Amino acid sequence: MRDRAGGVDGRSVRPGKYALVERERRFLLAGPPLPSTVTVTRLITDRYVVGTRLRLRRADFSDGRCEIKLTQKIPAPRPGAIQGLITNTYLSSAEYDVLSSLPALSLSKARHSVPPLGVDVFEGDLQGLVLAEAEFGTDEEARSFTPPAGCVAEVTDDRRFTGGRLVRASRRDLLGWLAEYGLRL
Repeated sequence: MRDRAGGVDGRSVRPGKYALVERERRFLLAGPPLPSTVTVTRLITDRYVVGTRLRLRRADFSDGRCEIKLTQKIPAPRPGAIQGLITNTYLSSAEYDVLSSLPALSLSKARHSVPPLGVDVFEGDLQGLVLAEAEFGTDEEARSFTPPAGCVAEVTDDRRFTGGRLVRASRRDLLGWLAEYGLRL
């Protein structure tokens, strides 16, 4: 039995050879992780290509490595840990340079690996926002996950806390959303 994860142009979309089911849960944290808990840090710049479901990501690691990928996300039509389908294509620097010329909205963040979490500390208009996410291979793993220490609220089903929405958020939007969860910056 295959998971259904939405539709494109009226057709159902199913995982297959290239598109994988993305299962994740997201949590608002009161602050960034303690440095002693972080195993890897990378600075991420996401470019959401205007008029598409495409995201161009550049991740610069503290050891000098760089990972560049083009991602398509097709959201699931229902709430829960199944976020939808995701397809990644890894790119060269030259390919990135070509695609980065497309009109896009950008956001920047530092991602800290604190296994089993990725903790994003945002910059710019989103400064002060700290989101943790955990990814899962199965529905059962997602259901049985215990939220991290320092979790203010789970925002898995709050679409405002997805990259595609955050990239369009103003500082005022963010402050209002966080206030709904009892957070003040």
